[in-house]
Amino acid sequence: MATAIRHEGMSESEWAARQELAACYRVFDMLGWSEMIYNHITVKLEDEEGAFLINPFGLHFSEVTASSLVKIDIDGNKLDASPYPVNRAGFVQHALFHRHLPDAHCIMHTHTTAGMAVSSVKGGLRPVNFYACNFAGQIAYHDFEGVTVRDEEGERLIASLGGKRVMLLRNHGILVMGRTLPEAFIKHWSLQRACEIQVATCSMGEPLLVPDEVVATHQRDLHMAQVPGGAGAADFAAMVRKVDRIDTAWRN
Repeated sequence: MATAIRHEGMSESEWAARQELAACYRVFDMLGWSEMIYNHITVKLEDEEGAFLINPFGLHFSEVTASSLVKIDIDGNKLDASPYPVNRAGFVQHALFHRHLPDAHCIMHTHTTAGMAVSSVKGGLRPVNFYACNFAGQIAYHDFEGVTVRDEEGERLIASLGGKRVMLLRNHGILVMGRTLPEAFIKHWSLQRACEIQVATCSMGEPLLVPDEVVATHQRDLHMAQVPGGAGAADFAAMVRKVDRIDTAWRN
């Protein structure tokens, strides 16, 4: 596995965060979750208060590299010499959650077909499959107000989210956040699978709903089916290995 040397003057912590985030963009593209040059994954920098990384506006997910990521502060000001702009629609929403939620280390927002489809029907995600049962009672919903470029929508987004860390933006798509990037990744992957299977199931007829008591048992026991070492860590590492077999340029 190739390992790129970090840029001069950059801390080890920032370079590690850049590589992990760049890998995530490539994983998302590999899994078919790209949307032209739009959508966003952001992470906080642990050793720099109020700073986080976001994708350069204008690059496809498949083009993102560790060094091309843009470092900005919580007010949207660039903190590096990146030649790329930042998409306001990404900054407004992500900065809001990073500012107000200390545990929102990583935030992911996508417009996948299945995610947008399920967010656009009454009832949203329903307990009709294994993965959907993971999220029963844990998903927030926010009504569509147009493209998220207005600061004044922030108060309503925070109110809609409440104490949850997974949201379906109605008529819009998926929003997840995690204490680590791998944790956010496994949430997104599982929610995307739940949405895909619901779309397929509902196309065949009336779905079978899992009873509440079974959902409760499922959620109670789910941790026993996970690999030790942190939520999503093994899953994300496996996907990064797949990406490396395709192209290691994201490491630079």
